[in-house]
Amino acid sequence: MERIIFRSAILLLTFSLNTVPCFAQNQDKAQAQKLQREPYVWNFGKVRQGQVLKHIFSFKNESRKILKIKNVNTSCGCTVSNIEKDILLPEESTNISVEFNSEGYSGEVQQYVYVHTDNLDNPIVRLIIKADIVNKL
Repeated sequence: MERIIFRSAILLLTFSLNTVPCFAQNQDKAQAQKLQREPYVWNFGKVRQGQVLKHIFSFKNESRKILKIKNVNTSCGCTVSNIEKDILLPEESTNISVEFNSEGYSGEVQQYVYVHTDNLDNPIVRLIIKADIVNKL
């Protein structure tokens, strides 16, 4: 009986030691995939306060279905956006222009643009703009 308990304990320990690294490895892969899914980041770097910063994101429908963009909104009134086309065929792209008025800001700033779609798997795509705002360059 002690041999059975000992063998069971060894098997359980072996199983536990082998699955924990795999779980952690899968978490790392999932995190890397999440980062890759969010390619919509633009960093303006150091800019002078008061500048109106502009960037155009290329937004692609990577699904196999027609994608409808329902709405685009921003995290702040200092940021505005405009989308060229709101219905995209599979693999089709459109441009989303973003403008950020840095007046009144200083230091590292991050603003968001939210693209609301009819894609049930990814209904909201977040675009991020960053800047390090200084008084003088």
